[in-house]
Amino acid sequence: MTDTVRRHVAGLAPEALPAFVHDLAALRAHAAAVRAALPERVELYYAAKANPDAPVLAALRSAVDGYEVSSGGELAHVRQSVPDAPLAFGGPGKTEAEIAAAVDAGVHRWHVESEQELYRLATALAHRPRASVDVLLRVNLPAGAGALDAAALAMGGRPTPFGLDPERAEACARLLTDPLGPFGALRPRLRLRGVHAHLASGLAAAEQLTLAEQIVGWSARLAERHAFALDEVNVGGGMAVDYADPQARFDWTAFGEGLAELLDRHPGPILRIEPGRALTAYCGWYATEVLDVKQSYGEDFAVVRGGTHHLRTPATRGHDQPFTLLPVEAWSYPWPRPAVTTGRATLAGQLCTPKDVLARSAPAAAGLRTGDRVLFAMAGAYAWNISHHDFLMHPYPGFHYLDGDGSAPAG
Repeated sequence: MTDTVRRHVAGLAPEALPAFVHDLAALRAHAAAVRAALPERVELYYAAKANPDAPVLAALRSAVDGYEVSSGGELAHVRQSVPDAPLAFGGPGKTEAEIAAAVDAGVHRWHVESEQELYRLATALAHRPRASVDVLLRVNLPAGAGALDAAALAMGGRPTPFGLDPERAEACARLLTDPLGPFGALRPRLRLRGVHAHLASGLAAAEQLTLAEQIVGWSARLAERHAFALDEVNVGGGMAVDYADPQARFDWTAFGEGLAELLDRHPGPILRIEPGRALTAYCGWYATEVLDVKQSYGEDFAVVRGGTHHLRTPATRGHDQPFTLLPVEAWSYPWPRPAVTTGRATLAGQLCTPKDVLARSAPAAAGLRTGDRVLFAMAGAYAWNISHHDFLMHPYPGFHYLDGDGSAPAG
């Protein structure tokens, strides 16, 4: 936790909690370090789904080459938040209306997920004679035995709704390169530039490099078979973020060095990566206060204001959210102050479900008392934006974006 965040949370009134607090200066510094670790021929795109808050998007602009969006709503929001930024449009299930809106908005890169999507995109172009798009085929490549065993989430290498199996990608490549085929009249406005393959999330640098090698090699062979110039290969995101050990960061230096070696072996295409969580998770906190401490069958439970309807990540991924305590010494009530007595406690929220747990039997909760404050770290990604906000209709949290001098414009 930065001193700026600690001071800000300590100064909040109780009714201002819970609150998400983002350190934008720390975010910019982290993103700049990631960018500096990458070779020149690697483009850095931010996956907006991880945290689409407008101040976060703007803070990243100086370090990233563009943004990956996965819906018409994300597209419109990101375009408004960072109007000058290049966009890549991905995600399965793009509607005809979303495709038309993205073409009209001048989206420059498309991650095509299916043959039908390709036909829909071609139809939209046929009605817009001045528009043109560049296509990357999203391919669900086999990853090899055990290659994705360490992944927190797998989006490829097995049956999934994401992307094209290799044989279907071959069929799409034929459609896009055949001058006499159904898209022949659209050339060169419908251009095949390369391949996108995001196979997994939660992999360390060495595992990511192994996948990148496979993806680039397969892409080069696809381009050779279909006689098109391989301009780009997007090897996706999914860089590991370890909630159990926040100090165990993804090794961007080793990753950048490995990508440089890969590019030396493949001098033609640029590479693109699109991390989300690994860029923003460390620069956001969920701050709240303890409403009650109680014992149940020999275990301590601390009930905090808010819960997984604000910060759903630990319930979704089945981990304990790391946290630190911010003691509050004032106690103005006439009854004894409830406190943790067993040396550890489960931190639960206000919802009427046993799944509303942010951290289980945590030793870090030793000494926690009613009225103390808790700052959950690594809440800068997949937090508020994926949570079930209106269950039980509790108040929404506050949003604070600290920018160097401690200023905090509300979101």
